[in-house]
Amino acid sequence: MILPIVAYGDPVLRKVGMDIDEAYPNLSELLENMWETMYKANGVGLAAPQIGLAIRLFMVDTSPFADDEDLSAEERKALSGFKKVFINARINEEKGEEWPFNEGCLSIPDIREDIKRKDTITISYLDERFKPFTKTFDGLLARVIQHEYDHIEGILFIDKVSLLKKRLLKSRLKNISQGKIVVDYRMRFPELKKAR
Repeated sequence: MILPIVAYGDPVLRKVGMDIDEAYPNLSELLENMWETMYKANGVGLAAPQIGLAIRLFMVDTSPFADDEDLSAEERKALSGFKKVFINARINEEKGEEWPFNEGCLSIPDIREDIKRKDTITISYLDERFKPFTKTFDGLLARVIQHEYDHIEGILFIDKVSLLKKRLLKSRLKNISQGKIVVDYRMRFPELKKAR
């Protein structure tokens, strides 16, 4: 089932997610719905807060980036097969050079900004079977994971832009929260009563 994506301005996007355990109700159905929702919206990642749940759960599928000819063959290969669920994730370390990349977000449609993030992360998480992992990722993989991880910490990519940029985006962000935007996927706007 395709779920509505929560738009900028909804308080759930600012909450730090709670850990979940194997008893979380209907988890497999939730994951299936989140994958379907993400693909319908042409996203490469989706976090539970973006569908209205303040829990530490996000998913990533970077295969759309694998077609980017600016990347090395090694990078394209890593991106093409990368599809993971992250439960109760904690970033243990961020290191390396900060580098800019033009980011967007399904909860903030039609706004893209260059965001600087560190190149390499080490993250501990559980997969969908609650098997624990601690892994290191770099490059674009690390970038996508960091973006989704921020969601479960109540952080949005626009929080990482300059104060001047924030002021310039203010009216566009207000329009998003009021539903004054055209998108080709279902969204729930905080200042409207129902999803559309």
